Amino acid sequence: SMAASGAKKQQQQQRGAAAGGAGRRRRKVGAGTRTREETPTLPLFPCSPTFGGKRKKDNEADEIEETAQEKKLRLAKLYLKQLRQQEAEKAEEEALEEDLVAGRLKEDVVSAVCEQLQPPDTAAIRVLRGHQLPITCLVISPDDKCIFSAAKDCSIIKWDVESGKKLHVIPGGKKGTEAQHVGHTAHVLSMAISSDGKYLATGDRNKLIMIWEAVTCKHLYKFTGHRDAVTGLSFQKGTHQLYSASHDRSVKVWNVAENAYVETLFGHQDAITGLDSLSRECCVTSGGRDGTVRVWKIPEESQLVFYGHQGSIDCVQLINEEHMVSGADDGSVALWGLSKKKPLTTVRQAHSNHGAQGLEQPYWISSVATLLNSDVVATGSHSSSVRLWKCGEGFRRLEPLFDIPLIGFVNSLKFSNAGDFLVVGVGQEHRLGRWWRIKEAKNSICIIPLQRTAAGSAQPADGS
Repeated sequence: SMAASGAKKQQQQQRGAAAGGAGRRRRKVGAGTRTREETPTLPLFPCSPTFGGKRKKDNEADEIEETAQEKKLRLAKLYLKQLRQQEAEKAEEEALEEDLVAGRLKEDVVSAVCEQLQPPDTAAIRVLRGHQLPITCLVISPDDKCIFSAAKDCSIIKWDVESGKKLHVIPGGKKGTEAQHVGHTAHVLSMAISSDGKYLATGDRNKLIMIWEAVTCKHLYKFTGHRDAVTGLSFQKGTHQLYSASHDRSVKVWNVAENAYVETLFGHQDAITGLDSLSRECCVTSGGRDGTVRVWKIPEESQLVFYGHQGSIDCVQLINEEHMVSGADDGSVALWGLSKKKPLTTVRQAHSNHGAQGLEQPYWISSVATLLNSDVVATGSHSSSVRLWKCGEGFRRLEPLFDIPLIGFVNSLKFSNAGDFLVVGVGQEHRLGRWWRIKEAKNSICIIPLQRTAAGSAQPADGS
C-alpha cells in the first residue's frame, strides 16, 4: 500500500542519515524531534545467504567481461565475506549462551512454590471498588504494602493492601483539558514502578507517558515521543531506566532520573501489546498480530525474534532471566527459553472454549503473571476464572494447578513480591478494546491470598 511504501522510503532515508552519524545519539526530551531509526543489527536466527545461487545469476552479465583471475578474486572476496558473517552469527550465539550461563549462576535457585500452593478460600478474596470503568493495569509497590491501579476512566488510585483503603486518587480529566489537567485525559493502558519504589510511570492511549513520585503521587514529568497508544512500560530492575512500548511499533528507552530520552528501537511489524524487563539491560515485547515475541538487547542494539502463537500475542512476562511466558487471542499460552526461537511448550485453549457447537472459539488470554524466579504462572481471560500453572520438567511443561473463580475480563495480574497474594484487575471490557461487555462483572481490584501447606512459609497477606 502507498502508506507502507511511504513509511519504508522514510525509514530508508532515516537509516541513511543514521548511518552517517554512527554512535548513539542522546537528547533531552523536547529538544527537537529526531529519533534514531536504524534497524537494530542482525537477529539471532538469520538465514545465511546461499553461496553462489541466485547471486550468481545477477552477476552473469558482469561475468562475460571478467577474466578468470578477476572471477577468482571476486569469488574469494565473497567467500571471505560469508565466513565473516558466519563468524559474527556464531559469536552472537556464543555471547547469548554465556549470558544465560551467567544468569543461571546469579539467579536464585528456582523455588518450587507450586508444591505448597493451595486453592484459596474464596471467602478470603477482597474486592476493592473505586474505578468507574474497566481496570486496565496495576502494579504492587516493592514492599508489598501498596497497589497502584489505573483504568479506562483515566484515573489512577493508590491503595493500602492491609486496609484496602484508598491512599490517593489522581482523577482523570476530560478530553480537551490536557493543557490544564494534571493527569491523564485518555485510557491509561500501562504502568510500571521502579524497584526502589521511587518512581511510578503510566502510559495512555493519547501517546503520553507520565512520571509520578510514587510515595506522594506528585506529578514530575511528561514524556512525549510515541506516535500512538503506550501499551507497555517496565523499569529495568535496580535502575531508573524505563522501557516503553507502543502501538506505533517502537520501543523507547528513557532515563527517568534525568528526565531524558535515550533512544528508539524498531523491528516489530505491528502494534506492540506488552513489555517486560528484569535486571539485564534488555526487555521483551509481544508483537500482537505480527506473531512474534522479541528480546531487545539494548547495548548491542540487536534483537532476537521468537515465533510461536497463531493469533495476536497480547501479553508477555519474564519468569526469570532466561524464561518467559506469553498469551494470545487464539487462547494459547506459551513458555519460552531465551536460547530457543520456538516455545518450549504451548498450551492450546488454555482457558477452554465458548460458543455454540461447531462455532466454538477459545477464550482469549488477556493477561499473564509470573512469580519471579519460581515455577508458578497465572493467566487471565474472560472465562470466569484465573488459572494458576506449574512450570514442570525444567520449564518444558505447563501443568494446571487450580482455578480461582472471577467474573469479567482479567486485564491485569500481579503476584506480590513475597508471593503471598495475587492482585487481579477486573473489567467489564478488554483493556485494549470494546468488543463486548460482561455486564455482571464489577470494575474492581481483587486481592487473593495465596495459601501454602505447612511446608510453605508465606501466610495470606491479610492475615485471614
